[in-house]
Amino acid sequence: MMGRTHALSGAVVWLAAVPLLSQERLLGEFAVSLSTSQVLAGAVVCAGAALLPDIDHHNGRIANTIGPLTKLLCKWVGRISGGHRQATHSILFALAAGLVMDLLATHVAYAWWVALFITVGFGLRGIGLDFEGHPVWSSAADCAVAALAVWWMSGLDMSFAGYAVTLGCLAHVIGDCLTPRGCPVLWPAPWRVGLPLVPRTDGAVERVVVAPVLAVSAVILAAYAVFGDAAARWFAGAG
Repeated sequence: MMGRTHALSGAVVWLAAVPLLSQERLLGEFAVSLSTSQVLAGAVVCAGAALLPDIDHHNGRIANTIGPLTKLLCKWVGRISGGHRQATHSILFALAAGLVMDLLATHVAYAWWVALFITVGFGLRGIGLDFEGHPVWSSAADCAVAALAVWWMSGLDMSFAGYAVTLGCLAHVIGDCLTPRGCPVLWPAPWRVGLPLVPRTDGAVERVVVAPVLAVSAVILAAYAVFGDAAARWFAGAG
């Protein structure tokens, strides 16, 4: 899947999961009740986290987010994880990424804000915030917008970010499982899971079907999150 598709899938998965996150009968003491601002902030973080599994790709879209820094990071993660679509494309990685975000938020505040900045930056690059043929300007624009987003989030209680990161990574893995190569979902077990409904990355199915459906879903779910019952009545009337 392309970066834009992954980012959209992260936002959709987060917005769809928010009602479940407040269910105490389901999550017990881990349940969270979120304001509208927190829901939207979570969608941004989850969209960025939906690019995180591709941190194993030395020349992928996110490798070029912050120039040599992210290129080097992706290169070494790829070597350690066994290459592209290996360890980072698994349930274990998704859970670990969310846990790390939680631990940073609890114990290392400055590192947590850096991690949040990088995650949001990945999402922005994924949706296409770059200038063709101008890598320096692309990185500068990405960093500037990510910094503004994180500054806005600094006024919110972002303790739920671990959930957003895990859900974003899982959205990525599910998306790549729909392609012929599949993913080692249960890594370190070697078996790959694949249901090749999308025969080619950036092919007709992804561009004409998957991406538009995700975009429309994101708009509808975001409207519900912001306007609640009023949005439900509007969409019912429009239908």
